[in-house]
Amino acid sequence: MTPVMAGVLPLVDAGLRGALVATLVLVGMLLARDHRRHLAGRTGIALMAGLLVQTLATLPPVEQGWSILWQAPLVGFSIGNSVLFWLFARSLFDDDFAAGPAELVLWLAVVAIGATFCACLAEFGPLAAPTRLLKFALRWVPVVFAALAIVAAVTHWRGDLVERRRRLRAFIVVGGSAYALTMAALRLQSPTGVLSAEAAGFDVGALLLVAFGSALAMLRIADGGLLVNRAVPGHAPPTAALTPAADVLDPPALPGANPPDAADLRIVEALERAMARDRAYRIDDLTLGVLALKLSVPEYRLRRAINRHLGHRNFNAYINGLRLAEARAALADPARRAASVLEIALKAGFASVGPFNRAFKAASGMTPTDYRERALADS
Repeated sequence: MTPVMAGVLPLVDAGLRGALVATLVLVGMLLARDHRRHLAGRTGIALMAGLLVQTLATLPPVEQGWSILWQAPLVGFSIGNSVLFWLFARSLFDDDFAAGPAELVLWLAVVAIGATFCACLAEFGPLAAPTRLLKFALRWVPVVFAALAIVAAVTHWRGDLVERRRRLRAFIVVGGSAYALTMAALRLQSPTGVLSAEAAGFDVGALLLVAFGSALAMLRIADGGLLVNRAVPGHAPPTAALTPAADVLDPPALPGANPPDAADLRIVEALERAMARDRAYRIDDLTLGVLALKLSVPEYRLRRAINRHLGHRNFNAYINGLRLAEARAALADPARRAASVLEIALKAGFASVGPFNRAFKAASGMTPTDYRERALADS
């Protein structure tokens, strides 16, 4: 490295880190202002805080000048960001995901791995068995959780009806996962795991790009369209899945929704006919693409119509709601008392009784058998 470059790199690094800190704080404030009631909002705030710690931990003077024991908590929290990133992806793209104590324990365990590695390195040296084992875990944990975040992004991608979330899904998770995998590769190539000055600069620049793009996306979302709390219109409570089919097909208009154009109205009318008259939701392995072909409309137009004008955010949840509505009516019908739960589930469009039982209990709080007993006893 030339003397000129040696003098310029610290200035560039300092500028990038300052911009990164400002961007992380901005994203955190936007999440706290608009989405703090949503799990993805709270997880995102935690992730922004963790990335601030990581920005400090990867400062060249810190990595190269601080005692390894002083670095231990910073390393632990930095590695823990891989878990937070995965949880953020899951909570952002899966409206039904609910984090619990197990996820907290997992994050604490990963933080402990990072901190314990530093302690073992200081106490036993780099060649000791505990140090080498923890070093292996330390290098591969971010890769594993980056891969899990990618899985969370691509799972049910085509069934996601929220167009803004689909675009943000591609940018944050694909870009963020690419960043995580690239940085893991750079650290794997380093004998000590410490980044060179050039790699540290790349680290900050790449993270800044992802964070800045996220900030721009958050700034453009002013109507809560990305994250919807379960108590507000547009995200029906679980029991709504068991309402009559007509209510599922024709929910109240969303506040601030775009006025429908003639083409969208025609698509909605065709969709209602297909569901109410033809029971298209009974088709095995029904996907948005298959339904679009059946209705002879572009897939993106059908996605927009279901989301904007029927208020649904996920295609599979929409279809399962219709199937559950039919099953509920059949279970409560005294004339179908002799029909088995399996027969009713299969006729409604479920592939087997297991998924039907789980979906029914998640939506109603009781098993299909218990529901039938209660409904028939009241009839």
